[in-house]
Amino acid sequence: MTKAEQNQPENLNEDGNVAPNDPLAPEPETAEVAEDQAEPETIPVGDFVDPAEFEALKAENAALKDQALRAMAEAENARRRAQKDREDASKFAINSFARDLLPVADNLRRALDSVSQEIAGLDPKVQSLLDGVEATERELLRGLERHGVKKIEAIGKTFDPNLHEVMFEMPAGGQPAGTVMQVVENGYTLQGRILRPARVGVAADEGQGSAPSAGGSVDTQA
Repeated sequence: MTKAEQNQPENLNEDGNVAPNDPLAPEPETAEVAEDQAEPETIPVGDFVDPAEFEALKAENAALKDQALRAMAEAENARRRAQKDREDASKFAINSFARDLLPVADNLRRALDSVSQEIAGLDPKVQSLLDGVEATERELLRGLERHGVKKIEAIGKTFDPNLHEVMFEMPAGGQPAGTVMQVVENGYTLQGRILRPARVGVAADEGQGSAPSAGGSVDTQA
């Protein structure tokens, strides 16, 4: 072995270069790689968009959003109104027809009230006639009730201007003033809405000689 070969480092490869794993190998240039992989710096929006213009765009966006919400709310309200109108049209479709049948019920009741039980008891034929009229009245009222028409129960109730129409005052007979004492004509409701008010006589206020205004009425239009 020559003297030059003895002075040559042992970790040289065949090409005369230092082996990669040798402690004498130079450190890899990682600084440049790390710098290349670094995330780009965030640039403020103001560098590209005028701040005043940006605020104007935000305000316009908020206004458009508000308009859209209002339009959606109006559409929903319109849908609900249309649905309610359809339901009301179905519920109150027989309004006029039912009102036309009320005089029939009135006449049947007048026929029954015109004959006392004493007179009916004297003649079986009269009693049979009354029974038939009463059955007809009962069936008529049942048919009306099946379609939402109900008679207003007024006797003994406190005067209610939404349900009753005062025709006259009468002695209280120990009842509070304004108590319904007599029904001249039955009232009816259709699906909870007034179809015709009950025409009634009420107990007068014996202390002051007054009661609910006679002739007081309500709007009977459904």
